[in-house]
Amino acid sequence: MKILGISGSPRKGKNCEKMILTALEIAKERGFETDTVFISNMEIAPCKVCGACVENDSCVIEDDMEEVYEKMRSADGIIVASPVYMGNYPAQLKALFDRSVLLRRNNLALKNKVGAALSVGGSRNGGQEKTIQSIHDWMHIHGMIVVGDNSHFGGIAWNPVEEDSIGMQTVSETAKKLYEVLELIQNNKR
Repeated sequence: MKILGISGSPRKGKNCEKMILTALEIAKERGFETDTVFISNMEIAPCKVCGACVENDSCVIEDDMEEVYEKMRSADGIIVASPVYMGNYPAQLKALFDRSVLLRRNNLALKNKVGAALSVGGSRNGGQEKTIQSIHDWMHIHGMIVVGDNSHFGGIAWNPVEEDSIGMQTVSETAKKLYEVLELIQNNKR
């Protein structure tokens, strides 16, 4: 099974990418295949709401989103990490989420994939739960199975994540929960 880690931060090598790499390391230890989408390395334009994807299974905007579509389609589980920008996720992640409407219109391509969310803010209560809730909303719109960290909504850390052992524990617990649910689903298919 494959896990896709999406870092929704425009900042290279910072908190969200570190959280995703931590979560994916746990996946590898459990035998999962992993892949990443780091928005910091991509060009993803905002949706034009032109409606072209209603008629076709493609987007008229030529950028890195085509690569993201393929990674999302092939994943069994998706973990999204986001910083908090003005109480929610940044515009770059919003562009990716809006453009994913193509997958929704294509027979709910993300339906029944397992999803989890991670967020980092400037303080312990810096808007992370609201950001995670917004990511969960996106997952629900796609018909995904949404999991938390066994106690709350997902991985909640504060900046800098490498100094937040409590927050990084919630990141690990969220990742483990996603993998446990995928393993349960896989075992029930046998």
